[in-house]
Amino acid sequence: MMHQRVSLRIRGKVQGVWYRNSAREEARRLALLGFVQNCPDGSVEVVAEGKRPSLERLVAWCHQGPPAAQVNLVDSEWLPATGEFEAFDIRR
Repeated sequence: MMHQRVSLRIRGKVQGVWYRNSAREEARRLALLGFVQNCPDGSVEVVAEGKRPSLERLVAWCHQGPPAAQVNLVDSEWLPATGEFEAFDIRR
């Protein structure tokens, strides 16, 4: 099965609520590679690569996030995988 890439921008109350750590745990559980980071505008960016079913599960998780989060919007863009990631990490 070919790997794909999804780029997400999550908006709402998503900073200061353990979103990045929780997203990293979920992505690693799903055997995905990529990163999660806070953005200056208060949103969170997630870029992940892996098998489409696992990516779809991560996208679904991002719509809810951890218990303290209040997700208002998730923008997604599907792209071909680049193979540039070796793990799933938090970027500062």
